[in-house]
Amino acid sequence: MSFTRRRFIASSALAVPFILPSGLRAGGPSKKLAHAAIGIMGQAASDIGALTEGGRVEVVAIADVDRRNHAAARQKFPKATIYQDWRELFAKEGDRIDSVNVSVPDHMHAPVALTALLRKKHVYCQKPLTRTVGEARALRLAAAEAGVVTQMGNQIQSSSEYRTAARMIQQGAIGKVKEIHCWTGAKFPQAVRPAGAMPVPEGLDWDQWLGVAPFRPYQEAIYHPFQWRGWQDFGGGAIGDFGCHIMDTPFKALGLTAPLSVECTGAEEAWLNSPERFRDSWPDWETLRYEFPGSELTGGAALPVFWSDGGRQPEGAALEVFQDRQIPPNGALFIGTDSSLMLVHYGGRPYLLPLEKDRAFRQSAVPGNPQEQYSSFVSACLGEGKTTGGFDYAGHLAEATLLGTIAVRHPREKLLWDTAALSFASHPASTARVKPDYREGWKMAGI
Repeated sequence: MSFTRRRFIASSALAVPFILPSGLRAGGPSKKLAHAAIGIMGQAASDIGALTEGGRVEVVAIADVDRRNHAAARQKFPKATIYQDWRELFAKEGDRIDSVNVSVPDHMHAPVALTALLRKKHVYCQKPLTRTVGEARALRLAAAEAGVVTQMGNQIQSSSEYRTAARMIQQGAIGKVKEIHCWTGAKFPQAVRPAGAMPVPEGLDWDQWLGVAPFRPYQEAIYHPFQWRGWQDFGGGAIGDFGCHIMDTPFKALGLTAPLSVECTGAEEAWLNSPERFRDSWPDWETLRYEFPGSELTGGAALPVFWSDGGRQPEGAALEVFQDRQIPPNGALFIGTDSSLMLVHYGGRPYLLPLEKDRAFRQSAVPGNPQEQYSSFVSACLGEGKTTGGFDYAGHLAEATLLGTIAVRHPREKLLWDTAALSFASHPASTARVKPDYREGWKMAGI
């Protein structure tokens, strides 16, 4: 079953149990959810459109740092009050909003989402949940303390293909899982940061856009509105963008949480040899090796999970599985004791390798609703049912993928992860990267 762009944006996760305390229910089925949107354009527009599609959400407030986007928002939501500063929105609208979606660059996910959680607002936050490991941990703990409904925007997770793959793994279709390979062709190449400054466009609050990140002068088409993903201060590069998508099915199928270790086994040499690029941007490609604790579903005491991006495709045992077959540009390969399972990233049903195994295998597809991630969030906020990827689950997934953004800055060193201590054993340099360092005027308790 093929994916359209609309279906990709609207689909989501396997259900994760979530019981909402009765005192925090936003109301019965007839009540509309009073909602605030942080961000307007791009992915934000898709999120707002999907959340309001069922007619059970009323957008009462919107915040966007770029006033050039306000006219379009006002036309679509004429009754909503529009702000340039999200902090002003919370100060003035906090008593009348029930829920918030956070659809802005990664570096601002944590401060906005944490503010909402401390006010006991339900939160829908785009992947990869946060920019740093420490922020992901803070949101997971704050969400548990607040007792509200949460959801990370990992839309493909609820598709039939992804649910079916997880079910096949859990039912032993390939035997015990020996290793997993995850990869994407995505890259976010950047040159050395340009010197000097350009005039800030009228209507854009550049200081607000930078938010918690260190100050840097404005440059046209270098950071805003999308290129920020390639810079360490704002995003996580390819694994930050795609890790929570492609590594999600391994987490769902096998119940993974924290890895035992992570190692960057290789990265773009030109990036490694450029001090300016190395400290400021992400490489064109990287390869990582994680080790997770084994379980009854795996073939050993530890489960190796490999990651590659920027066009680098899986190697080693994966090449033996594919043999002469063309390797898809994005996906996850589960290598088992009996056979292997290939899940192409948002494209086609999962299939077994070798193909003789697939032809002989019979598996009913698990139903998937492309709107479910959004509709289940709205329903749960209104006291019905549960979300499909709350922060109790998404926090672990985000932490693991973001550990890769630390490992790549310490290449070819096996970093032993102590999840309870939120640190790397005997490696203070990598531990120093776990928590963010917000600039003055933006520091928050709890992060």
